[in-house]
This record gives sequence, C-alpha cells and structure tokens, in this order.
Amino acid sequence: MMKKSIVLLLLVTIMLPLHAQIRGSEITVMVTPDHQDWTYRVGETCRFTVSVLRSGTLIDNALVDFEAGPEMYPEVKKTGVVLKDGTMKHQGTMKVPGFYRLSVTAHVNGKDYKGACGAAFSPEQLQPSTVMPADFQQFWQGAIAEARKTDLNPTKRLLPERCTKDVNVYEVSFNNILPNYRTYGILCVPVKEGEYPALLRVPGAGVRPYGGDVYTASQGAITLEIGIHGIPVTMDQKVYDDIYSGALTGYWEFNMDNRDKHYYKRVIVGCIRALDYIEQFTPWNGKEMGVTGSSQGGFLSLATAGLDQRITFYAPVHAALCDHTNSLKGIACGWPHYFYGSKKQEARGKKPTPTLPKGGREEKLIEVSRYYDGINFARLITDQQHGWFSFGYNDDVVPPTTAWETYNTVKGPKTISPYQATWHFWFQEQWDEWEAWMLKQMGR
Repeated sequence: MMKKSIVLLLLVTIMLPLHAQIRGSEITVMVTPDHQDWTYRVGETCRFTVSVLRSGTLIDNALVDFEAGPEMYPEVKKTGVVLKDGTMKHQGTMKVPGFYRLSVTAHVNGKDYKGACGAAFSPEQLQPSTVMPADFQQFWQGAIAEARKTDLNPTKRLLPERCTKDVNVYEVSFNNILPNYRTYGILCVPVKEGEYPALLRVPGAGVRPYGGDVYTASQGAITLEIGIHGIPVTMDQKVYDDIYSGALTGYWEFNMDNRDKHYYKRVIVGCIRALDYIEQFTPWNGKEMGVTGSSQGGFLSLATAGLDQRITFYAPVHAALCDHTNSLKGIACGWPHYFYGSKKQEARGKKPTPTLPKGGREEKLIEVSRYYDGINFARLITDQQHGWFSFGYNDDVVPPTTAWETYNTVKGPKTISPYQATWHFWFQEQWDEWEAWMLKQMGR
C-alpha cells in the first residue's frame, strides 16, 4: 500500500506541471509581406500573403473576414471570404509615409483566430502633429518645484520573503505632489556595500501589485519599481482588481480638460520624486541613472527623461500617449486614442468611432492633451541621454506610426530595434536585448 501511494504521488507530481503547460493554438493565421524587414518606400507595393493553418498546414475552404488600409483607417473591408486552398494574396501601398495594415480573422469550428501585418512605408520620414505649448517646460518645472516643497518623508519595510543572498528587497513609499499623497514601490538594493547605478521602472496601464526588479539588482544596480495610484503595491490581487473595476475605471480619462487636475500630473511628478528618493535615500553612485517601461510606462519613461537630466539612459517600449492629435488628421494616434472618431475627424470625411471627448469641450481637451503627450517630452531629451526604442508593427494598441514619430522626434543619441511581428506584447529576444542594453548603460 505504501509503495502504491508513493507511485501515485509521483504520477500526480509529474502530471501537474504538464497540465499547466498550455501554449499557443493549433490554428494560426499568418499574414506576411514580401520584404523581410516589412519596410517599403512611399509608392512601392507591398504584396501580402495570408495563410490559414492547422498544425502548420493549410486549411481548405477557410472562411475569413479581412480589412486593409492605413492603420486605424481601413479602406477595404470584406466578410465571409472563402479561401479554397487556405491562402490568399493582397496588395497595398501608401502615397505618404505611414503604415498599411492587413488584418484577417479566420472562423474555424465556431472560434475566431486573428492575424495581421503592418507594412512600413518610409517610416523614417514620419513627423508628429502635436504642438508644444509655449509654457510647457515652465508648467512642468513649476509643478516639480511645488511638489518639492513637501518633504519626501519616506518609509521602508524589508520584505524578507523576496530577498536573495545578493539582493535586499523593500516596499518603500514617499510623498508625491502633496503631503500624504504617496507613491509606493519596490526597492531592490545589492547586499554588498558600495555605490551603484540606478534604474527606475515605471508601469504600464492598469492597477496591480509589483514584485520589483530583483534580477537587474543582482547584476549590481539599484532598482526601484513604482506604482502610480498612491496605494501599496504588495496587497492581494483581488484588491487591485476591485479598484480597477471601481474607483479607477478609465483613470486615464480623469480631468482631461484641466491640465492642473489631469490624472497624469501626479503620476509624472511622482516619477521625478522617485528619482529624488533614489538620490537621497539609496547608495546611488551619482552617475548612471535610467528609466524604462512599456506602453504607459514607455510614455512615463519619455516624460521622466525629458524633465530630468539625472536620467542618462531611457528605454521606452511601445510607448503609449504619443501624438494624441494625429487622429484629427485621419492618422493613427497613440493609446488611449483620445480623439479617435471625434467631430473634427468626422468633418474631414473619416468615419467616426466611439470617442472620449463629448459636447463642446473638444478644443479644451486638445489644448490640455499637449501637456500630456509623449512627443513633447521627447522633444526635451538631450544629447547626454541615450535612448533605446522598441515596438511592433502589428501593435493595435500603440500604433507603430506614433512609435516611429516619437523616435524621429528625439535629437539625442538613440537606438531603434523594432520587432515587427509583435503586437502589444514582447518577444523573448526583445526582452533579452532590452535587458542587455540597460546593463551595458550601467557598466554591467
């Protein structure tokens, strides 16, 4: 009986991890261009190939819907198309710099499977539409100066369960823009005494707990990963889910018509205060200081680098909140797509879609949006700050149009590394390149 029990226990132990390893899908929709780098000159033709596959082989009589045209503004839409041999061809071109996107949805056994390809046309020529307000720098430096009248008054709590032999891990907090209006984060510091380079990690959109960047700290760096909502970052996941579904639903829309009360004002100032905390309360070496994040965090990386010269390197990945006003010209705009489908857009002959601005507030909303546009922060980045930009050509949340515009705006030293086939996610190779680049900037 004992022997039988041991055998059963071993079988259960073996089967549990196998049961958890569900990866990918048997059905895939491949959409590929005829240039390996997915890049064309304006006026050239991109020849797309669509393949609907089951276990890597074409599916006969595959049923698909597809749309094609400039990203976010498809000009061709077809439904119920039968691909007799599971494949089809499509051609597209652009008369101006931008991205031509072919999106395909296949219907197989009652389920939908999606694929897409965004072909770039002279992306190095893309330029933003947003205008920098004359008092942009004055507004932000004034906000930072006002916040610094409040002492950081930091707290620091060791998290023994997260520490390693090489890294001490703490939950920290400090005052942000007003007394008791706090920023919380996870600080990781090498155990070995000494002075170290530092990295600030800023979050993507949402409300969640954070674990801290223990790996980078183990390589000999101070890391501080912050939340942006003024709540502790070590609570149970359900607490964050409830907050995100309740009080902070759509927080990026809060006070869009008031630059002084806009939700992101406290968030951006909090990033600068996080640098103050690193400088004053950690063994930073006073030299290398970086900032990085993806999506909303990519925007916050640009804002932090643009506003603070302590930042020597920054790495925005598919940065959101860039070039909000593009859609007023019928061009792809950055998340959260504030003016997509607005009255101004409709007046220019573009089909409207649901939009945030309503009533007669649009002009004020446009004016305020310029103070919270990643493009304008990118314009402040200097020759002493080195940037690494990465994004996908299939991203339907942060369009590559805005990602390229942002990269083209920066005048300082910069590296671009697109991973064309990604959507709003990372490839492992992209993650590894990003980490290696940051460690190199820190001399690690």
